[in-house]
Amino acid sequence: MTEAAALRVLDTTSGIAGAYAALLLVHAGADVVRVEPSGGDPLRRWAQADVPETEAGALHEYLRQGQRAIGVDGDPFGAGVLDGVDVLLASPAPADDAALRAAVARDPGLVAVAFTPYGLDGPYRDRPATDLTLQADSGALAIRGHASRRPFQMGGRTTEWLAGAYAAAGALAFVEGRHRGRGGALLDLSLAEVANIGGANFMDVFHAVQSGPGTEPQGPPRTLETPSIERTADGWVGFNTNAPHQITAFLRMIGRDDLADSGELTMAAQRVARIDEWQALVTAWTSQRTTAEVVALAVAHKVPVAPVCDGRSVAQLDTVVDRGSLVDAPSGRFRMPGRPWRIDGQVGPAPRPAPSPPAAPVASPTWPGGRTAWPPPPAEADAAPGRPLAGLRVLDLTTWWAGPMSSGLLAALGADVVHLEAPARMDGARMVGASFFDRPSWWELSPFFLTVNAGKRSLALDLEADAGRALALRLVAEADVLIENATPRVLPKLGLGGDAVHAANPRTIVVRMPAFGLDGPWSERPGFAQTIEQASGLAWMTGEHDDQPRIQRGPCDPNGGLHAAIGLLVALRERERTGEGSVVEAAMFDAALAVAAEPIIEWSAYGNLTARDGNRSPWAAPQGLYACAGPDRWLAASVDTDERWLALCRAIDRPDLAADPSLADLAGRRAQHDRLDDALGTWAAGRDLDEAVGLLVAAAVPAAPARDPRATAAHPQFRARGFHEPVDHPVAGVLPTPSLPFRVAGVERWLRTPAPTFGQHNREVLAELAGASDDELAALAEQHLIADRPTGL
Repeated sequence: MTEAAALRVLDTTSGIAGAYAALLLVHAGADVVRVEPSGGDPLRRWAQADVPETEAGALHEYLRQGQRAIGVDGDPFGAGVLDGVDVLLASPAPADDAALRAAVARDPGLVAVAFTPYGLDGPYRDRPATDLTLQADSGALAIRGHASRRPFQMGGRTTEWLAGAYAAAGALAFVEGRHRGRGGALLDLSLAEVANIGGANFMDVFHAVQSGPGTEPQGPPRTLETPSIERTADGWVGFNTNAPHQITAFLRMIGRDDLADSGELTMAAQRVARIDEWQALVTAWTSQRTTAEVVALAVAHKVPVAPVCDGRSVAQLDTVVDRGSLVDAPSGRFRMPGRPWRIDGQVGPAPRPAPSPPAAPVASPTWPGGRTAWPPPPAEADAAPGRPLAGLRVLDLTTWWAGPMSSGLLAALGADVVHLEAPARMDGARMVGASFFDRPSWWELSPFFLTVNAGKRSLALDLEADAGRALALRLVAEADVLIENATPRVLPKLGLGGDAVHAANPRTIVVRMPAFGLDGPWSERPGFAQTIEQASGLAWMTGEHDDQPRIQRGPCDPNGGLHAAIGLLVALRERERTGEGSVVEAAMFDAALAVAAEPIIEWSAYGNLTARDGNRSPWAAPQGLYACAGPDRWLAASVDTDERWLALCRAIDRPDLAADPSLADLAGRRAQHDRLDDALGTWAAGRDLDEAVGLLVAAAVPAAPARDPRATAAHPQFRARGFHEPVDHPVAGVLPTPSLPFRVAGVERWLRTPAPTFGQHNREVLAELAGASDDELAALAEQHLIADRPTGL
């Protein structure tokens, strides 16, 4: 049994976020005990399908697999309950805040994660919220849709799942820090900040680069990607054309060499400016072919592509079947996603049953064996508080968003991360800086690169040259981790496959993040957040009910990065047992399947094909976006309990609705949602948005403005918590930059240094970590094997 298997986790949370964190810790080998509320876990009775309660609960079986359940007689944060606990997951009400903090203070080795909508401190700490209002308030909703229409949410409660992944990654990182001689911590996690990271596309940073920090945005923030999800003869297909070479390949695929050669539609803005003409030529081509035909042609042209799947068709994909991405639930009654990472090719143990409801309450949980063997807490001067990964060395070969986000998390938590690019092939995320092509050093102005690469060092080294490859292996000899996210053939082609890395350093952990896995029929296909959303079913859950599926625009990148970090942290613990490194495979698609589990399970367990429904939700009614006075001023409101329904009726002065027995429960309100939308829409129309939000929040009804993602750095709660950290970049200037979505006592800021300029640390890194001499460095520069600006621009 590894030390990770002895990790003791007590979960007192409610909702998806805590449950998913608990599941990921089970996958990491932990012993998780779930403290169920006195009325039982609502997920045991949950199904979107219209089935008896006795047949419901498939989602509970997925999320609570391999756990134990107890009821607790007394304070769940009491000393007796928490004795011997390594990790505590909690979703405290404001009244429980002091008890939670006291529990952490009692035990210097305890790692606790508090899940709350806005955080434990700040002016919004007591605000009621749901997934919709958090998306709206964080800037993650107003970004999505056509500029002339109502914006729509990311479907499927994506923020909550992503918060669970953040919590598991953070908890395991601080457990790792405890093994390295540091103390425990309270991670104060804000779901609103998670929503901003997952859904706002760093538009606040983009706007600050474009117009300067603090300037007022103009016009709606929504834009459309095109081509994106397109109609075929038998369904839908999705494309991604982030890079110029991808849109050029797309144009040649549809037989428009003239447009590919002229470059007149290479930029997204050019296509949007001619959207009617552009959409007509795309639809004319895709609609005459089946989805399979379009996919085959796109693969041949190296255009990132995927069929757009629902909860039924995703299970039928050849890559899902071939790789065994779905497994049988322990009950045998449905299929569900398996562990979303593999170590040395191993898919993980078979899932164990979810617990039965607990019997009589107990005073405290029982644990087999002894507590995880912590080293003694360090003296205050021995380690910087909150930097649990200090001393970890990471060689980062990733690009774009998902991979750099994963290594960026490690950097924020203290690791020394060297981000490696090639002189002639810079990180693709830098290409977003082409929006500022008229500015000097435009490649340093990408909001994605500036955000997810903060805290790293930069090395621009040609790995295709023998001398560059040899230097890379010298760096590997000093590295704990090598992380990359290319297609599977790239790393071995560079001479940096797993065998070569372990020959240079047997203790190095290789983290590989291919879009669709290291094997299977899709393994060599490039993939981005868009294609992952399209294939996994997340796009199917997003958009208006009478419109086509729409991409969520981003969350699959941080989601993939978080799952890779979790796999790495599990591998680090295993290395302490074996003394040897391993290969962690963290496919973005597998991570997306894990958080898109509900549509898959609903179909497999109940034959229920879930679909997008605009801003509505199976868990709340009424819920939606309602126009207030002024252009593009949207009120998000959500009623998720019967008590809040009555409070809403009082707030909008509709006693007739409160007295209507047909609206007394969620099912009745969902059945009459159009009627309720009319009532709320009438109340909101002509009303000032801030006034409307204030009235509803005062009545304890979840409500928020659909906040402009370009202005979220001014959010009162984000400012109070220091979520946006001022980062002074030598080219971009001082930018308010989103950091991590949790606060930890003793850490004033997570982003210690700005994102590096291209090749900024070439000499420093190669001299310090590879032992390169001055003469060797001079020769490398003369041969253009290292560079301090991209070549070939």
